[in-house]
Amino acid sequence: MKFEEIASVSGKGGLFRVLKPTKNGVILESLDSKKAKLVVGADAQVSILSEISIYTHTTEGATPLNEVMQKIHSEFDGDTGLDKNSDGDELKSFLKHVLPDYDEDRVYVSDIKKLVTWYNLLSKIAPGSFQETATTEEEATEE
Repeated sequence: MKFEEIASVSGKGGLFRVLKPTKNGVILESLDSKKAKLVVGADAQVSILSEISIYTHTTEGATPLNEVMQKIHSEFDGDTGLDKNSDGDELKSFLKHVLPDYDEDRVYVSDIKKLVTWYNLLSKIAPGSFQETATTEEEATEE
């Protein structure tokens, strides 16, 4: 599963796989064990993971979420030891370790909780998504 196939829906917990578009929205399937299908209209805020970035103090101003997830995976290999109930300072130091130049004024603890929750979910359900993204980027670089 690729980051382009995974979405987050505002107001809904968890992550969803994009199944197919409809004329009024999109059909999604939850990534949890229930595999519940959900039809979201065009008025819902759906964010594809490959299009999400984290604010940084770099010249680009942001780092794509898939790059941050790859860094987490290469260092922690599926076990960060954190969850959404972890202490805010612990979460901030975690992100500072993974992404030292993140913008502490624009990235909130709630954003870091989402990052950790999403990473933990993806590392259990689709651990190959981290390698696929790395392989795709390497192939693009070689061309």
